Amino acid sequence: MVSLTHYLTLGAILLCLGVAGIFLNRKNIIILLMSIELMLLAANMNFIAFSRFLGNPDGQVFVFFILTVAAAEVAIGLAILIVLFRNRSSINVADLDDLKG
Repeated sequence: MVSLTHYLTLGAILLCLGVAGIFLNRKNIIILLMSIELMLLAANMNFIAFSRFLGNPDGQVFVFFILTVAAAEVAIGLAILIVLFRNRSSINVADLDDLKG
């Protein structure tokens, strides 16, 4: 049987992978977006774990709202990425210094 510890361990692993992806690769925007999504999935895993453990479906309902926001974030992020690639011909974060004030 899968216990709460297994769910929380998986959530912690996903969170660590997301944080490591952000710190290890600060050049590629696509990998940064995927790392942020991993961290959101880690939070979702914790919501689902506690929802199942406590027998309350509120956590699972909250996950649907988080997934909706994450899908909107990805759509907007990829749209911005396409515009930046068309203007700069690069997805390197270091090349995007136009937004500096």
